[in-house]
Amino acid sequence: MRTIRAKKALGQHFLKDAEVARSIAQTIAAYRDLPVLEVGPGTGALTRFLIEERYDLSVIELDTEAIDFLRRNFPLPDERIIYGDFLQLDLRRLYDSKFCVIGNYPYYISTQIFFKALEYKEQVVCCAGMVQKEVAERLAAPAGGRTYGVISALIQPWYTVEYMFTVGREVFEPPPKVESAVVRLTRNERNSLGCNEQLYRQIVKTTFNQRRKTLRNSIKPVLGGDFPDYAMPVFDKRPEQLSVEQFIELTLIAQDFLGGNIV
Repeated sequence: MRTIRAKKALGQHFLKDAEVARSIAQTIAAYRDLPVLEVGPGTGALTRFLIEERYDLSVIELDTEAIDFLRRNFPLPDERIIYGDFLQLDLRRLYDSKFCVIGNYPYYISTQIFFKALEYKEQVVCCAGMVQKEVAERLAAPAGGRTYGVISALIQPWYTVEYMFTVGREVFEPPPKVESAVVRLTRNERNSLGCNEQLYRQIVKTTFNQRRKTLRNSIKPVLGGDFPDYAMPVFDKRPEQLSVEQFIELTLIAQDFLGGNIV
């Protein structure tokens, strides 16, 4: 049935294994009563199972050829097949309550897709799908490892991240150069970090930008050279050694010092 040529510029690698597609669809089975938005359905390998399971489904696709294909081959109303860029979409115009996001995500924007979901964390209760294996590992990484980084420390305060399973290159057409994995983000019960969230993000990004340095050196763009407490033990650590809760504690220290000067 597939007649679409994969477009390199859109990062397209069409999933051709029905069992893998079915397994991805099953990652959101606990949210069957919620609306679902599929990102980048392409030829509909995943769409097929979401429709079979009677999800309240909409899809968003940037490839006009794929849009035409989906409209010809899948029993979705035209208004449920959206032409557009997920990263530019105001999701509150589509949904006024909670929903799920799922997809076989283009690898070159997969990190941005998760950060987009994070912007709507009060509505996106589950975000699942296929990404490059390294991205899945970074999302799920605990503190202390080499794969723990910015995306780990920004996503994990709000979502429980599960590395579901690894997927080989052979299930795609054309095969990607990297291995893939399916990951699931489930919204936790946290409503607030208990600190300035903008400052938290700034500290995470600034310190991981120089992850080989101790916090005493890497955090100076935030705290400056006049901070009086660089002798505190926490500043002997490198950023990958700090858990989410320790980053929150560090943010509170910085918040207390900066006062009204938080940029």
